[in-house]
Amino acid sequence: MKKWTQKLLVVSVALLTFGAINPNHEIWNNFEDDLKLNRWQEPSANDISSAIQLDTLLYEEKTSIAQSLKGAAKTQAYIKFGPRIAEKISGEFDMRILPKMEEAIDMTLARLDDEKIQYLTITENPSGDYAERIFNIREQDSRVDLIRFHVRTENRPNEGFYYNFHYHTKEDSFVTHYNLGEIYWSKNMPPKWMA
Repeated sequence: MKKWTQKLLVVSVALLTFGAINPNHEIWNNFEDDLKLNRWQEPSANDISSAIQLDTLLYEEKTSIAQSLKGAAKTQAYIKFGPRIAEKISGEFDMRILPKMEEAIDMTLARLDDEKIQYLTITENPSGDYAERIFNIREQDSRVDLIRFHVRTENRPNEGFYYNFHYHTKEDSFVTHYNLGEIYWSKNMPPKWMA
């Protein structure tokens, strides 16, 4: 097979240069020797070390992006709560809801390839009044949401008001509610978000 490749290459050079360049057989012999060396050469310790370092850097970058998104998620949640709501539910939120929120972020990142992860962003300005949106994680360039985090205020007769934390994903067109948990407010009407 190598001989045919070599002959094809020689004929191609001759045709492309209209015979102006005559192939030197010494060059083609060296070319064949180089092919043999490159084909059977074992990776060196430096090559393996470089590959490991590259994998480590990619892992660290992915971890850094994940930590950045999780930190921004907590910040956006507290912006949405405002001081009045945060004062009452922050402890329970940090212990029960935030770890599940971070787990959902990790699962979303795990489904993406490394190329897309570096271009993710988190939306700012959560919705106020009684609207649900806390934040979305989206692709920065296309502005396509991958995951949306919401909190809904529910009034249950004879029980009172609850905050229902949940998220939606792009995989099912944001239809399914994936429950993160609930926090009880009281029997009294809670203030508006960001109050």
